[in-house]
Amino acid sequence: QVQLAESGGGLVQAGGSLRLSCAASGRIFSINVMGWYRQAPGKQRELVALVTRGGIINYADSVKGRFIISRDNAGNTVYLQMNSLEPEDTAVYYCYSLDSRYDKYWGQGTQVTVSS
Repeated sequence: QVQLAESGGGLVQAGGSLRLSCAASGRIFSINVMGWYRQAPGKQRELVALVTRGGIINYADSVKGRFIISRDNAGNTVYLQMNSLEPEDTAVYYCYSLDSRYDKYWGQGTQVTVSS
C-alpha cells in the first residue's frame, strides 16, 4: 500500500503562483509514477502532470509553460510549481501514484482557487 499526503493549496489571484507538495509513505520503493490530476466542479478528473521514476515528464497542454513538476531524489515527494495561474485552473488537485503492480493510489485532494 502507498499513502499520499498533499499540502499547499489555497486561494490566489490570477497571475499568481502556488506550490503543491505530495509526500508518499508505505511501499514507496514500488512507486514508478507520481503526479497530479485535478477536478473542477461539474467536470471529469483530468491529468495535470506526471513524472516517472526515470525522470520522464508529461504535462497537459493546458499547463505547459506554466506548471513545473519535480520529484525529490529519494522519490518520496513530488511537487507542482504552478505559475501564471488562471481562473480556469481552479479545481481540487489530487496527488497520484502508480506502483510496479499497476495499482493506483490517490491523495485526499487539495483545493486550489484562482480569483479573477
